[in-house]
Amino acid sequence: MGCSFNCVYCYIHGSKYGEHIPSQLTAKINAPEILYRQLKNRARKKEHGIIALGSATDPYLPQEENLKITRELLKIIHRFHFPLNLFTKSTLIFRDLEILKKIDNSAHLPPDLMPQLKQGVIISFSFSTVNEKIAAIFEPDAPSPWERLETMQKFKEEGFLTGACLMPLLPFISDSEDQLDIMIKSVKEYGGDFVIPGALTLFGDKPHDCRVRYYEVLEEYFPELIPKTRSIFKSKSYPSSKYQIKIYNMVADIAKKHRIRNKIISE
Repeated sequence: MGCSFNCVYCYIHGSKYGEHIPSQLTAKINAPEILYRQLKNRARKKEHGIIALGSATDPYLPQEENLKITRELLKIIHRFHFPLNLFTKSTLIFRDLEILKKIDNSAHLPPDLMPQLKQGVIISFSFSTVNEKIAAIFEPDAPSPWERLETMQKFKEEGFLTGACLMPLLPFISDSEDQLDIMIKSVKEYGGDFVIPGALTLFGDKPHDCRVRYYEVLEEYFPELIPKTRSIFKSKSYPSSKYQIKIYNMVADIAKKHRIRNKIISE
């Protein structure tokens, strides 16, 4: 629980999902035991839904190199033949290439997805920008965007279905047509199969909540963007629907231009 990548915009801090997260990083050392029981029961009922790994805390934080908790989870997922969608910013994922290959080849896919989805593993790399300087401000302890792109390319060369979650796009920083074009073109050039956009969310009013932290960083590096950013959020945690629709449409158009999907699988 928690995350040592320290991304300024992390939605966990201040949201309902972060209410019980301690101030320091903690490891769920009993996670493999719990997952084993859960998946054994689901497999017995032939309920092989896709497991999402890394939706709140990156499964490949630096601490994972020694703890190997994620590695144990993958072994259990493989044992019970579950498909997997793994989200990460980390290059450490390449350590588990062979286990991921086994999952990819042996997973039992949900019947409703079998016509479109041919593989048991989806690897989704997370980006808010591919600009190194911007990433260093908002994702200070995460691997650089180019390291992620290179890791994505390696997985594509190994035959995996892989792509990029452009989440969150930073308003007036990485969400312009020019910046999106650079990002989506880069993902395509490094072998990505898809791009999926997501808008920034800002929660909470406490010192360590993402809304407070995000505006503090804007004040330091981009003070001129504060009024514009507040204007699309107003009193809400989400930007306006008009803004979100504009972003999604822009991504769809640019993805089409670069011949890359704006969804994981085709309908």
